[in-house]
Amino acid sequence: MDLTGIRGIAFDVDGVLSPSTIPMSEDGQPCRMLNIKDGYAIQLAVKKGLKLAIISGGRSKAVALRYRGLGVEDVYMGAAYKLPLFNQWLEEAGLDASEVIFVGDDIPDIHTMQAAGVSVAPADAAWQVKEVADYISHYDGGHGVAREIIEKVLTAQGMWMDDEHAFGW
Repeated sequence: MDLTGIRGIAFDVDGVLSPSTIPMSEDGQPCRMLNIKDGYAIQLAVKKGLKLAIISGGRSKAVALRYRGLGVEDVYMGAAYKLPLFNQWLEEAGLDASEVIFVGDDIPDIHTMQAAGVSVAPADAAWQVKEVADYISHYDGGHGVAREIIEKVLTAQGMWMDDEHAFGW
């Protein structure tokens, strides 16, 4: 898998950036847990010039705030069907699908994964998703998938741990 030409990565949230099992609040709202090491890698990727996007079927304001706080400008929430938003992001970001990774874990992600240049699934993704994935992470969703993928891309491009940006938030 050649990652030297990757210029962008788009992530689903539930089951990718957060675990598949999530606690519920008293009022029935899902409370997502997010991985701090994923967060570090995401903010570093932004600093290094990778274009990142969040494309989620969820509607959590907290999730949108978290990723915008890490520097991700393109956060799409409430995406019932992700492919049109993925294509919109590609156009607005000046990216070709062949330059982009999409990371998804369940059936609603399959069409978008098939449209991306490289598709990635967490270790605990649905079997149908694993069948279309170009790469299956060593990590379950919410437990370092983003860190693994970003580290692989930045390492392939000679940008992982290469300057002062790698040592701070």
